[in-house]
Amino acid sequence: MNRLLLWSITSALAGFLFGFDTVVISGAEQKIQALWGLSGSMHGWAMSAALWGTVLGSLIGGWPTEVLGRKKTLISIGLLYLVSAIWSALANDVYSFITARFIGGIGVGISTVAAPLYISEISPPEKRGRLAGMFQFNIVFGILVAFLSNALIGGSGESDWRWMLAVEAIPAVIYAIMCLQIPESPRWLLTKKGDRSEGLAVLGMIDTEASEETLAGRAKVIEEADEAQVSTQGFFSGRLQVPILLAFLIAFFNQLSGINAILYFAPRIFEMTGLGEKAALLQSVGIGVTNLIFTFVGLWLIDRLGRRTLLYIGSFGYILSLGLCAWAFYSDNFGIVPACIFAFIAAHAVGQGAVIWVFISEIFPNQFRAHGQSLGCATHWVFAATLTYAFPMLVTEFPPGAVFLFFCVMMVLQLIWVKLMVPETKGVPLEEMQRKLGVSS
Repeated sequence: MNRLLLWSITSALAGFLFGFDTVVISGAEQKIQALWGLSGSMHGWAMSAALWGTVLGSLIGGWPTEVLGRKKTLISIGLLYLVSAIWSALANDVYSFITARFIGGIGVGISTVAAPLYISEISPPEKRGRLAGMFQFNIVFGILVAFLSNALIGGSGESDWRWMLAVEAIPAVIYAIMCLQIPESPRWLLTKKGDRSEGLAVLGMIDTEASEETLAGRAKVIEEADEAQVSTQGFFSGRLQVPILLAFLIAFFNQLSGINAILYFAPRIFEMTGLGEKAALLQSVGIGVTNLIFTFVGLWLIDRLGRRTLLYIGSFGYILSLGLCAWAFYSDNFGIVPACIFAFIAAHAVGQGAVIWVFISEIFPNQFRAHGQSLGCATHWVFAATLTYAFPMLVTEFPPGAVFLFFCVMMVLQLIWVKLMVPETKGVPLEEMQRKLGVSS
């Protein structure tokens, strides 16, 4: 188990870079806007560039994951982050900056496809939620480190924003080197590469106490399940309509909570309540700490209460916190806004944050798992990019209370969806999941 835990942590470190890259821009965005005199629209493009890159990365991420393998894909992610960090820190104009951020976004998008999928494929069913959920833990850890880094570097000079972005090069190099030590996914070796001996070897490394006969039996189950699901109908077929709809909707509702808009513009939101710039940055660190603590709670609960129960808890938390935020802005009771934002982050960490990447990686059969992960991730990032681009204009054109009220209403719809459609995937082997969702031929 120690070896399995190390491999899972290594793969999940892609999430650390994802979280760091996503939020580090929050400490630099206002200075970048002032430096290059950006209009609201161009500022929106500069801030959302990484997210549009993430859309592309998530759309194409299934290809290298399937063709090159999970391991090589994970290594390439670290290299993309490295290039993006150095380039964006050295950018001399907004167009160069947008290009650099776009490249990093491609890395983020591919990581959301490859990392949870890899961990899901090497994990035993009873521990899959916690192990795959470490990707989300590393995301929020990266977010916290980004907020702390920005708070420490902020105010150190006119070019402090460049150092905020450059720091990411260090964990990118460490992560790429660590990925050299992990094995390939046994399911990819058995079903894509057709290397049974190597697949059995990796299964043996995962469960060192299993006999050769037991390992051979597990390999046979994986191979037979793959043969049973082989289809000439392609990915977008009626046979996969249930997992496709589930993946789309969980990603859709994840972003329509407003999570990425709030994370990206946390300092700005706090300044709208009357806090100064430095105080707003420190409040943002509080968001990171809250996210980390409640992600621990979510990971502790995910294999105990199940994915569906956590989505219920998160939905009720969203509705309450967003509703109070809307009321606070409408009634000028700004004092409760920080507490409401922290409650919102806690609800996200326990609910959608803990569940989304695990759930998407569980509901598709081996033949289409990478494509399904790509679909869910692409949906997530299309809406994330759209909201991040639009948020500065939304809070200018509409009262902030109306924006938070819209997010609240969307979370009421999520609650109804969880009640009517979401199945429980806790403890179900991946090969059995396809039968549960009616995917088997």
